[in-house]
Formats: sequence, C-alpha cells, structure tokens
Amino acid sequence: MSAKKRRADGKAQTRRPKPRRTPRQRAAKIAKVVAILGVVGALVLAGTIVVLYQAISIPKPNDAFQAQTTFVYYQDGKQQLGTYYEDQNRESIPLGEMPQSIEDAVVAAENQTFWTDKGIDPKGILRALFSNARGNARQGASTITQQYVKILYLTSEQSYKRKIKEAIVSLKIQQQLDKEQVLEGYLNTIYFGRGAYGIQAAAKAYFDHPAADLSLRESAVLATVLNNPTQYDPANGKEAKEDLKARYEYVLDSMAEMGTITTEQRDKAVKRLPKFPKVAAQSQYGGQRGHMLALVKKEILARGIASEGEIDGGGLRITTTFDPQVMTDLEAAVDEQRPDAGLPGAAGNEDLHIGAATVDTKTGALLGFYGGQDYLESQINWAEAGGMAGSTMKAATDVAAIRDGFSLNDTFEGNSPIDIAGTEFENQGDEDYGSAVSMITATENSINTAFVDMVDSMEDGPQKVIQAAEDLGIPGNEGERWGIPRRSIDFQENVGVTLGTAQVSPINMANAYATLANEGTRNEVHVVRKVVDKDGKVLYEAKQRSKATVDPDITADVTYALQQVVEEGSGTEALALGRPVAGKTGTATNDDGDVSSSWFVGFTPQVSTSVMYVRGRGREGLDVVRPDGADLWLPTSSDGRSGYFGGNYPAKTWTSIMQRVMEGMEVEEFPEPVYVDGDAPEEGHEYTPPPEPQPTKRPTKRPTETGGVEPETPTESPTETPTETPTETPTVTPTETPTVTPTETPTTPVPTTPVPPTPAPSSPTEGPTTPAAGPTGPSGRTETRWRALDTRP
Repeated sequence: MSAKKRRADGKAQTRRPKPRRTPRQRAAKIAKVVAILGVVGALVLAGTIVVLYQAISIPKPNDAFQAQTTFVYYQDGKQQLGTYYEDQNRESIPLGEMPQSIEDAVVAAENQTFWTDKGIDPKGILRALFSNARGNARQGASTITQQYVKILYLTSEQSYKRKIKEAIVSLKIQQQLDKEQVLEGYLNTIYFGRGAYGIQAAAKAYFDHPAADLSLRESAVLATVLNNPTQYDPANGKEAKEDLKARYEYVLDSMAEMGTITTEQRDKAVKRLPKFPKVAAQSQYGGQRGHMLALVKKEILARGIASEGEIDGGGLRITTTFDPQVMTDLEAAVDEQRPDAGLPGAAGNEDLHIGAATVDTKTGALLGFYGGQDYLESQINWAEAGGMAGSTMKAATDVAAIRDGFSLNDTFEGNSPIDIAGTEFENQGDEDYGSAVSMITATENSINTAFVDMVDSMEDGPQKVIQAAEDLGIPGNEGERWGIPRRSIDFQENVGVTLGTAQVSPINMANAYATLANEGTRNEVHVVRKVVDKDGKVLYEAKQRSKATVDPDITADVTYALQQVVEEGSGTEALALGRPVAGKTGTATNDDGDVSSSWFVGFTPQVSTSVMYVRGRGREGLDVVRPDGADLWLPTSSDGRSGYFGGNYPAKTWTSIMQRVMEGMEVEEFPEPVYVDGDAPEEGHEYTPPPEPQPTKRPTKRPTETGGVEPETPTESPTETPTETPTETPTVTPTETPTVTPTETPTTPVPTTPVPPTPAPSSPTEGPTTPAAGPTGPSGRTETRWRALDTRP
C-alpha cells in the first residue's frame, strides 16, 4: 500500500511577492553597508595607529646626519686652512642665524601647510599610496617634518613599511619639538648638492658666503635646488639652468601667494637668477694643504686630544701654528730655486723632491713647510720623511765634544785618510788640512777626518753625539714623545754617526738648530695651538713645552763655529741675507758614490729653516740626464762645483726662503763666543799658538853736514806686516767623502705619513766648494783674519 501525502486542512495559501527595490533603495543600502564598513575600518585603522604609535619609538639618529664638519684655521684663528669630514660637509647653525627669506622659501617650495599641519599630510599619503598601487612612479608626499624624520632617523628605502614608520615618528616628533626646532633641524641636514649638507655649507658652496648673507634670489635658488640637486644645479649645464629657472619662478610665486613676500618683490626677483660666483673648485687636500691637514690630524691623535671620529665629524675648531704667508714664502722660494725651473722638459724631473721647514726658535711652532709634490699626487711629505742628514749632524758633534771637555781651539786630525779601528775615512778629494786643525776650522770646512777623530777621542763618543742630537731636538731610533716624526732612522753607534748616516726630517733638523738659537732651551716642535669643541669648550691649548738641554755657553760657541761656515766656509750663499746667520751644509752619497741628499740648515736668532734635496725614493743619485739627452738637470755652477751640494742649491733655496720670511723683522745679533774649555778627555789636542813674530832691525838715518843722510846703528821697530800667520790655509775648501759604507741596515720608518723605503745607508759626504778670493762678511773680516781667529786662545 503506497503512502500518500496529506494535505493540510483549510484553504490553500500562496506567497505574496516582495516589491522590487528601486535603484535609490539599493544605493541607500550599499551606502549603509559602506558606512558600517567605514566605521569599522576607521575603528580598526585608529586601533592600528594607536598600536603602532605605542609600538614604534623614535629611533636613534643616524650618525652621519649628526656629524658636523671640523674646521682648521691658520695661526690667527680666523683664516680657514681646511676642513675634516667623514661623509658629509656640514656646519650646523641656529635658526636665528638664517635669514627669513630662506625659511619662507623652503616652506613655500616644500610644505606650504608646515606651520599648521600635524607633521603629516594624510591626503598626500593616500594619493601617493593609490599612485604607487597603480604602478606609477613612487611618490613621496612628505611634509618637511616627514623629510626631516626620514633623513635623521630612517633611510631612503622606498617601501610601505618605511612610509608608515615615517608617519608615526613624524607624529611623535611633532609632539616633542616645536615647528622652529623642526625647521632648524631640517635646514641643517638636508642635502643641497655640491657636497653640501645644510644651509650653511650650501650658501658657501653656491654663493661663497655664509647663510646669514643670503638674498631673496639666492634663498629661492637654494629652496629650488634642495628638491633635486642634480636636476637644478646650474653648474650641470644649460638644461639644468632652464629647469632651475622654471621652478625658481614657482617658488617665488608660492611665496607671494602665501604673503611672505610682496608682489613687487616677486616681480623684481623673478626677472633673473642671482649671480653664481666662481667658487674655487679645489680639492680638500690639493697642493700643500693635504700635507698640512695630515700633520695636524696626526698630532691631535698622538696627543690624545680627540678621536678620529671626533675630528672628522665632531664640529671641532682647530687653530694651527701655520702662518699662511710663511707657507706661501716657502713654496715660492722652492719654485724659484728649483734647478729645473723654466727649463724645457721639466716635467721629466718630477722625481726631484725638496723638503723644507721653518720653525720659531722661541716657541718651537712650525710656521711653515714645503712637503714636495701636490698631496693628491703623492702623500709622502718630504719635510717629515727626511733623508740622510750628512754633515748637518756635525753641529751635534760640536756640542758633544765641548761638553766632554774640548774647546773651539782644540785641534784634530785634518789629513786624509784617517784609520779608525781598521776603517778608513777621508776628506772630499782626499784633501789634507794638516795634523792639527781647530774645531772652528773643522766646522767651517766640514773636515771629515777631524770630526771622526773628535768622536773617537771621546769615551763612548758615538753615544754622546746621539745624546747631543736628542738634546737639540732630533729624536733617536727608539722614538720620543716629541718630534715630527717622533723618531729618526738608523742612528748608528759608531764614529760614522758624525757624518750623518741617520735619516732625519727637515722639521726636526730645523728645530734642533733652533735650540742653538734659543741658547740651549729645546722646544717641542708642534703644529696645533688650540682645539675647541662645537659648543665652544676648549679641549686643548698648547703650552710652552721647553727644557734646558744644552748649556748656553756651549750653544754660543757652537753658534760661533756655524757662523764661520757662512762667513768663510761652504755656506757663503747665505751671506746674501744681510744679517747674522749661522748654518751648516750637509751632503750624503749612496752606494754608487752619487750625491743622494744635500742640505742647508741655518738660523737667525728668531727663525730656523732647513732645506733638503733628494730624488726618487730618497737614495737615488741627484744628478741625472734630462730626457732629451741635453745638459744635466742641474748644470755645473760657475765656480765648478756640482749644484746639488749643500752650499749651492740647498743654500740658495734657504736664502730665498729666509729673505721672504725675515722681511721686516728686526736685525738681532748672536751671543759672543765663550770659548768653553774643560778637561779634554784625551791628550794631544791642545792648541799650540804660532811663534811670536821676531822684530826686525831697521837702520835710521840722520842728516850729514853736507845736507845728506848717513846710516846709524839699527833700532828695533816692528814691521807693518801681519803678526799672525794662519796655521792652516787650504787652497780649496774641502769636502767630505768617507770611503767606507756603514754595514748596519737602517730600521723601518715609523708608519705615519708614507716614508720612502730605507735601503742600506750610504756614505755621507760634503759637497765640494771653492772659496772666493778673500770674501768678507758683514763684519768686514777677510779669510786671513778669520783663519787667524781660528787659532786665538
């Protein structure tokens, strides 16, 4: 039996159809849903923002954008020498030092709602998001606050995550800083092109003056440039200048619309761009400036005044000892006296190096130096790297000998050669001067054998010479807490040390001779006078670091001997200075017997200057043939001596320097010699005066009765001839060339400024000089008279 469906009781009912909705009703419903979703979304967004606001903290500022340029000044503390900065050239200044025109121009160009917004632009952010979502070029839509946050705290990464973080941090910054602080920070960090970060650096880079002096036109240009330095820098060509002009007009129009300038000001400014002066496009380290800045940084680090990071980004203000005029004088003199000056093909002689230094004798301040080639071409500073000292070391030998009991009048072996412990030393040209030449004569003529004998006659003589050199201001092999650099190379404890096998810097050599001028008080040579931090706190101020190291009577005697070098010896070129001068020539040879370094070091009571010539890596021969095969780079001078010996080109360069440096200074005299005479450490060096001249018999005559005269018995009457005869009168001023080469190998240079490799030392020698006939110095004393003084008791 099949089941059947039962029907409900009652009348069948049918559904009533719903009325169809009108378009308006459908739109209303959609709007309602959207509104609900919007509210929900807003609540979610607000909640998200609250969560993000709490979760995202203000990051630590980027170090690079906090760094400030350190400025270095010459000795007056005003004229700028250079700067140090690691990545960004920036000098922060307060908003009060910025003109109103730059504030208004930047706001008009970058964020016209700056003074009223909350640090972000929601509409701009949404517009940028939609544009970026459609695949268009990414848009920033950042306010000034957001730009500042991105620069100072974040990165330039183009991502939504960074953009959200930027907005949150901007809101927080807005709560911590007022608008003026934000604008000040922004203008001190934003990049303007030309390597300039911040408005102060930008004003100098574009218009060569501080930001405080910016005009309306200049402010509008910088407000334009910061938007895109590459596109709008007029130095980038005609197209860039046209782009600049168009946006420049927009900036001025915006300023007028905002009411920060009048229509008249706008109309006047828009007619033309401001003038762009030719700002010197020189490298930070070009020329001698690189060598100067390198020396300054090394001294600050060595003294522990500041770290390298503080130097490069701490906004320090450093005042140096350098006199800009002295720096100019040294470079001009070197250029004038270079042996290849003005010669054809001089470009082939670039391996000739000249190092020079000038020191204040009273303070040890390095007033100026010449380090050689442009720093960008070579970082070796030859005023610091130095070379074999040659006979300039004989001044230290004089000090050591007088300390040990010898006097200026004691005598030493002047004949050549001389044998010391199986090693032969000879004078230049194997010249003989006699077996008993005084210390004065030995110094004046730089007699090698006499100085070797002098050292050998002292117990521990080599050590005493090295100690005298250190007391004067030449640091030893082990280094000191003073000196530039703080050590020398290859001081050897043998008698040859007096001939200058050690490698010494011209800076230290100038300071050593300055100690003689300063009557035995050694000053620490230095280049830094004062260091102040960015807040004006003095971190360092140079104090007089001096020490009495040599007896003043000894320095008076040694100075007197060095005066004879200038008056009658190998340094007569220095007579042209026309004032009292003491000095010493020095020459060294390499293993091949070629002159490899030559010196002249001399001083007045106020200033000490040293000059050194070397070639190549410091040990090559100085005399070379020009590339065209013509005469030597340094032609033989008129008196027949090679120009590279100390008495010629080094002495000429020294004189040229000092004529400039000493101009206008008072003429001062040296102390009179004392003739210190102690207990000589060895017999046989005593001065033996010449025999007294014998009177001659000269007959007298009396009248005769016839009106004539007749002879009478002779009477004693001294003749009018000189009463003293020089004990040594060589016909040619001697030179020095030891025949032996030291066997010890020099130690490695200190790794400061690159120092040329130091091969095995060669034999120092003094350059040949031929004395002029009967020269006279400022005193009017002739050669014969000076040689008589050499033997005075």
